[in-house]
Amino acid sequence: MVLKPLSLTIEPGEVLALIGPSGSGKTTVLRAIAGFVQPAGGRILIGDTEVTGLPPYKRGLAMVVQNYALFPHMKVEDNVAFGLRAQKQPKALIADRVQEALKIVGMADYATRYPHQLSGGQQQRVAIARAIAVRPRVLLLDEPLSALDAQIRHNMVEEIARLHRELPELTILYVTHDQTEALTLADKIGIMKDGSMIAHGETHRLYHYPPNRFSAEFLGRANILQATALTDSAGPGLVSVSCGGGLLQAFSQGGQHGNNKLLCIRPQHMSLAPRSGGQQPASCHADVSALAGGSDPSIVRRGRRIGAYCHDAC
Repeated sequence: MVLKPLSLTIEPGEVLALIGPSGSGKTTVLRAIAGFVQPAGGRILIGDTEVTGLPPYKRGLAMVVQNYALFPHMKVEDNVAFGLRAQKQPKALIADRVQEALKIVGMADYATRYPHQLSGGQQQRVAIARAIAVRPRVLLLDEPLSALDAQIRHNMVEEIARLHRELPELTILYVTHDQTEALTLADKIGIMKDGSMIAHGETHRLYHYPPNRFSAEFLGRANILQATALTDSAGPGLVSVSCGGGLLQAFSQGGQHGNNKLLCIRPQHMSLAPRSGGQQPASCHADVSALAGGSDPSIVRRGRRIGAYCHDAC
């Protein structure tokens, strides 16, 4: 993947998630920061130190990937101690760090087991313990949960969130294609597409005020509808919008009034109610085509499929 020029800053103690479809360049960014890929230009700084030309082991980083990469012939405690021994740390310090790291990830009782005696989620916890034991300045996580089943993945997301609460000074760069992981863990999100970072900002703001259609559709579910802006906006703010015969207020990044505008409505901002004789402002009649789990229906409005939430009454 050839990356286009980008500028990215991660503040100390932040969790930044890079998301995007396969082949968008997110892992290439992470590998460049780690030192496995040499950028053709530009600089990489960790703190005030430029590390662009340094090998990976001199950057003060730790990395966890999706295949765990544990040594099968070593016990858990020896796997966790590996990086510390490579640094030639004193034995007493190694023992303390290993015990501390295993305690943080909830694996202290498994120190003498071998990787084949652990579940996938437990192995990934050991990999994370090995990474944090060396006290890295930045922790790089490259789709660390993609090899796990859904329930274990959900539990591990909670574990990583807890890990960061216990180590608030740790800066984390988290690469994933799973929007739920990003929304749960990240303080900020960067969205990659075709080697470019097309959006970057605080998680809450990026979700509620996406700057472009791709960001709106990739980060969470979104209904994208054609609309007409009835008022101008010199900058970010509310404008009056006509959509499907309804009139409503919507947030705009700024622009002139007119047709061919795109309106993004999240499913949780729409609801279904029993059909009534009258029509309320910003409401419409539509046909329910499918119900998933009884609360997440797909409805059809003028031939277009739209997602919404459903009240008990419907």
